[in-house]
Amino acid sequence: MMDALLSGMDQLFTLSTMATMLLGVVAGVIASAIPGFTITMAIVLTLPLTFSMPPLQGVATMLAVYVGGYSGGLISAALLGIPGTPSSVATTFDAFPMARAGQPGRALALGIWASFFGALISAIVLMVAAPPLALVAVKLGSWEYFSLIIFAMTVVASLVGKSMLKGLLSGLLGLLIATVGSDPMMGVPRFTFDSDLLANGFPFLVVLIGIFAVSQLLSEVEDADQVANNKPLLPTEVSFRPLDGMRETLSYPVNLVRSSFVGVFIGAVPGAGGSIANLLAYDQAKRASKTPEKFGTGTPEGVIASESGNSATSGGGLIPMIALGIPGSAVDAVLMASLMVHGIGVGPRLILDHGDLVYGMFMAMLVAAAMVLVVCLFSMRLFLRVTAIPKSIIVPVVLVCCVIGAFALNNRITDIYLLLGVGIFGYILSKLSYPLAPLVLGVILGPIAESNLRRALMSDDNWMLFLTRPISLALLVLAAVSIVLAIRHHRRHRSVQTA
Repeated sequence: MMDALLSGMDQLFTLSTMATMLLGVVAGVIASAIPGFTITMAIVLTLPLTFSMPPLQGVATMLAVYVGGYSGGLISAALLGIPGTPSSVATTFDAFPMARAGQPGRALALGIWASFFGALISAIVLMVAAPPLALVAVKLGSWEYFSLIIFAMTVVASLVGKSMLKGLLSGLLGLLIATVGSDPMMGVPRFTFDSDLLANGFPFLVVLIGIFAVSQLLSEVEDADQVANNKPLLPTEVSFRPLDGMRETLSYPVNLVRSSFVGVFIGAVPGAGGSIANLLAYDQAKRASKTPEKFGTGTPEGVIASESGNSATSGGGLIPMIALGIPGSAVDAVLMASLMVHGIGVGPRLILDHGDLVYGMFMAMLVAAAMVLVVCLFSMRLFLRVTAIPKSIIVPVVLVCCVIGAFALNNRITDIYLLLGVGIFGYILSKLSYPLAPLVLGVILGPIAESNLRRALMSDDNWMLFLTRPISLALLVLAAVSIVLAIRHHRRHRSVQTA
């Protein structure tokens, strides 16, 4: 083990590898700060550039893009209220209100340090517990996946806002939107009404950008006088104190560690990913907080939970890939392809046959996390200048980026029409005081829940298997307890408000 570690470090710590990793970190941060430009897209674009590199250098460069991408989504989430990536949806809940209250520098500092510690914790867990955690993850069947999604959907209960009824209706609406298009198992069209516009359904990223970005931009231009007077999006008197951000982040150690472990576990579950991890970490932080009513108004606990949770999935996603040869996400599949291009077989014998490469990847995760921290700390003052840009300039520029991101997803003009339509619909819902987060959560989790439910019933039509399989039963019990506690908390909060 020690020989493999030393050999991996010797290959990793070279000038060329460090240089390409630094470029990868910068590319990942910038790409994920652009709404619609996902981490997966950035990794795919990086893959051809690594073919001529040695195996460890190529994988380390892609890991740098990977880790940087999870941190970059924070920038647009905090400064614009638009999640740069699906894994930063929950970051907007508190980072943007904090920025609107005149503290954008504080929001970014908290997010940067939480991302760093989340990635650091996940890398340590990856090195120590990859084989045993992977063995647990691989034992999950369709029954367990469905129960896990049911548990994840209980997050809706903490995102319903002031009205539980409106929150639940918003979540059900998201599930309905997710059913439009081709059947995920059989490919049969449904709810398309013979319309070419709806033939391919509502791509998740199009809904995400439309709901959060377009509707937010429409809200920004409601006041014509503010636009005409070149009023900036955020207060221009801002400060960025990274050391204060570090101290404040570390003042919530339980929240930080718990959210990171949530991210590691969700990352180790194939197909889950950061979009679920950041919402679930946020939900658990809110439930455990002594002041849950402050969540959504700019509390540091929410920013720390979301950013540490999503960044920790980067290490968690590598656990099943390294130990068992099973990609945890699309990004991990691309990393596997990169190794296979270099003639390296990915599977249970990867650690035995290529120990130097595996331990080099472990160290690359730690180095990438440190690089992301340094790059973000030195570049945030530049990004904070966006606060001085007038709305009349920033709104059309961001809207163009959103349109390009939606079109680049599948190269379809119809996606642009859907983007604008969903954006207007989201704007109307927000004006009617319907929370938007449950809708997006329904669109994310709906297809995953449906596919796994149908796979489970196709394997065995006995419904009792959901209750007789221990892991599935435990997850369903957690979901029931979560719902009961949420209803209890909501009623208590309403009675306090009434009193």
